[in-house]
Amino acid sequence: MFRKLLIANRGEIACRVMRTARRLGVRAVAVYSEADRRAMHVALADEAVLIGPPAARESYLNGPRIVEAARQTGAEAIHPGYGFLSENAEFAELCAQAGLVFIGPPAAAILAMGDKAAAKALMQQAGVPVVPGYHGDAQDEDLLAERAAEIGYPVLIKAVAGGGGRGMRRVDGPEQFAAALKGARREAASAFGDDRVLVERYLGKPRHIELQVFADMHGGAVHLFERDCSVQRRHQKVLEEAPAPGMTAEMRDTMGAAAVQAARAIGYVGAGTIEFIADVTHGLRPDAFFFMEMNTRLQVEHPVTEMITGQDLVEWQLRIACGERLPLTQEQLTINGHAVEARVYAEDPARNFLPSTGLLQRLKLPAEGPHLRIDTGVRQGDEVSVHYDPMIAKVIAWDHDRGAALRRLAGALESLEIAGPTANVRFLAAVAQHPAFVGGDLDTGFIERHRKDLIPPRGPVPVRVLALAVLDRLLMRRREAKAAAASSSDPFSPWAGVNGWRLNDAGEDRLTFRDGERDVVACVGYLADGGFRLTIEGYVILARGELEADGDLSADLDGLRLTAAVVPHGPDLVVFDAGRGYRLGRVDPLALPGLDEVGEGSVRAPLPGKVAQLLVSAPMKVKKGQPLLVVEAMKMEHTIAAPADGTVTALRYAAGDAVEEGAELVGFEPAEP
Repeated sequence: MFRKLLIANRGEIACRVMRTARRLGVRAVAVYSEADRRAMHVALADEAVLIGPPAARESYLNGPRIVEAARQTGAEAIHPGYGFLSENAEFAELCAQAGLVFIGPPAAAILAMGDKAAAKALMQQAGVPVVPGYHGDAQDEDLLAERAAEIGYPVLIKAVAGGGGRGMRRVDGPEQFAAALKGARREAASAFGDDRVLVERYLGKPRHIELQVFADMHGGAVHLFERDCSVQRRHQKVLEEAPAPGMTAEMRDTMGAAAVQAARAIGYVGAGTIEFIADVTHGLRPDAFFFMEMNTRLQVEHPVTEMITGQDLVEWQLRIACGERLPLTQEQLTINGHAVEARVYAEDPARNFLPSTGLLQRLKLPAEGPHLRIDTGVRQGDEVSVHYDPMIAKVIAWDHDRGAALRRLAGALESLEIAGPTANVRFLAAVAQHPAFVGGDLDTGFIERHRKDLIPPRGPVPVRVLALAVLDRLLMRRREAKAAAASSSDPFSPWAGVNGWRLNDAGEDRLTFRDGERDVVACVGYLADGGFRLTIEGYVILARGELEADGDLSADLDGLRLTAAVVPHGPDLVVFDAGRGYRLGRVDPLALPGLDEVGEGSVRAPLPGKVAQLLVSAPMKVKKGQPLLVVEAMKMEHTIAAPADGTVTALRYAAGDAVEEGAELVGFEPAEP
């Protein structure tokens, strides 16, 4: 076994690899960018090396600098994690030239599978079924359009070198093809440095089912069963589970044999994932699944495979890289129970899953145990940066059957509290509890089909939550007043109190909160025993409580005792009650109105990023919903559309310019009503 291992990655995967390294007695070396100086993976490592500025191209994608860090620290091997350089054949070769072991397949295997078109041709030769489509080298736009017409719409344009949904577009008709092709090429070039694409038939009811494979240097190859990754948004996975719902033994054997054959066909070594797409229009059938691609690395969703097999896949990777044989044969591998993983992202489902950034002012994760695993690379107080993927954590639940595992997952998600960036926790809990998902009726269109159920319109904040917010503010005011009085020259002055006492006055306060578009006023009466009488929207609530040392609120509302949390977030408050977070604005009655208001015709950046393309000029009349420009952020492109019919009067930025969140992108005048 290696004595020292460098992890060429960041975040939760770097932390996860370190856990196995530490268990095996291997010293772990971290690399980090200037943005990650205080990151969790740096703190966990035995040693850490600064490799460059925040931009990934200058740090985590800087192969020579990472190899130099390995030499500098005496590391014998490099684990690339996933993403960044994990599927970069040049980096694998660079490691070999430096005498370092690359924890992954040979460079030739990475090259063979890195080109999607070539990989599909290779799979056809090996007898593995592939989706009908055009996988040729010619990239002329007219030729691609002709092939799309021959395949029959709808079709899917995919980046040859792509993954994670980047460089991918669904096209429903020939009139959309040219624009979709340009967008896919632009995104592919930005993400992978390669704008080549392929065109395939779009399957009407597809399920994304992948097989975990491993191969050693001695000719051994096995699969560790399948994972279902069909619940996706923007072609990126959201929930994964193992085994796949409805999978029969015959189907598993057929897919498993095809996956192992695919690995053998390219002389594979190490961990890999063969991704299949199954057309489930008539159910799961052994004759209706097709090879999509092979990921020549560990996958984000590998924990569900570990949970059902009892195996540590990172340990397998390290042992195979040391020249050992596979730890188990195919016959020795068995499935035990069911596991489901939910990816907790800093993103807003209500805004089409737009990524979110900011300080994690509160991060309360569920407790781990035999049934629950949490993989994360951040802590409370860390920042979700615009520079990297916005994943906060992975929540993985296991139980003896799927129904029990889903109940455990939903319970864990409902106990998870995040304040700061907007997160998708409630959305994930809604998916885990949706009757169709629980019943196993899923495909890659699941989210769009059930969007109204999964992302319901925002309703009014419950009166109980409003009462908790009021109680927290009153207790906080009392605490601050006591501290101020204690440090004053007259700590017993009645004017330092906050019990509502006023000369010739009944002693009542008003607190106002902004709930969406409405203001809610709470009238506060002060009780002799230190409690409060709250009048909110016609309800009278007797409230008392205490602020705990950890920031939680112990409350008593009309005799109902509960624990909640109220976290300040800029001008707002986030109230956590019964597993759900509610945001309320604090209204200052003395503030001047209208200073920060933005007109309805304003076109502003929804998040920090870079202008990728301008789609209009100035002056120019546009229709509501017409694309104006494309902003690239967090590895994805976001099209900014006209908020109404009107005229673009000015372009504030050029292609390639960086923009801050809230920056006015174009001058815009709405049309006269």
